[in-house]
Amino acid sequence: MLRIAVPNKGSLSEPASDMLREAGYRQRRDSRELVLADPANDVEFFFLRPRDVAVYVGAGTVDAGITGRDLMLDSGADAEEHLPLGFARSTFRFAAPVGEITDIAQIEGRSIATSYSVLVHDYLLAQGITPKSIVRLDGAVESSVKLGVAEVIADVVETGTTLRAAGLEIFGDPILKSEAVLIRRRGSDVPAKLDQLTRRLQGVLTAHEYVLMDYDVPVHLVDAAVAITPGLESPTVSPLHDRDWAAVRAMVRRDQTNEVMDTLYEVGARAILVTSIHACRL
Repeated sequence: MLRIAVPNKGSLSEPASDMLREAGYRQRRDSRELVLADPANDVEFFFLRPRDVAVYVGAGTVDAGITGRDLMLDSGADAEEHLPLGFARSTFRFAAPVGEITDIAQIEGRSIATSYSVLVHDYLLAQGITPKSIVRLDGAVESSVKLGVAEVIADVVETGTTLRAAGLEIFGDPILKSEAVLIRRRGSDVPAKLDQLTRRLQGVLTAHEYVLMDYDVPVHLVDAAVAITPGLESPTVSPLHDRDWAAVRAMVRRDQTNEVMDTLYEVGARAILVTSIHACRL
């Protein structure tokens, strides 16, 4: 039975369970459940703290798990990324009081506060920079400078509003761009059931990214229309009762739907319909 670790709370928890449910797996209905068996798919789910997922995966206690790329790297566990999942995206950056630091080299000899001490240490080591100290905090990192705990912070930055309110500004390149990832033990073989889970999750990701577009187009304009909607391999083109017209079906990126519909209409296509994709295998 495949054993999978899933975040039990936080911003990763609900999207991870939703994606697994879309992939055809059972998921818990009660947030107090810590273990859930799915015998139909020969899988067992363990709901753990997001920070602990990589530790269990790296130790081989579970076969795979879902966590953040940042949490995996910060754990120091013997785990590696298996599949990016496209949600819970974030950017990890340095920040300091406005106008005080403009380059990462200026971190040399300064104290840094962060919730990701291992990640920051490894990043600075790779850059050849030695800070005075790295202070690990569990939260409210942006307050540490004003309170005199550190001179610089390293934290997840979304809009930057919280940083500005604390009198801080970002500097340097991003330390890391993170998102939810499916992870496994480093160097381990991929069991058949994990391979199946991977294909299912890839199918869900594709279904989120693409829609199915159907339209009618005059036969003499098929080549022009197909150039606009090439699909993944090649679109389906079928004759209509009126032999002067053809029906075309193709997968189109969801974020380009309206632009493609406009272009098709201008070319001469009509009866343009868009359908969401529930699941797929490529």
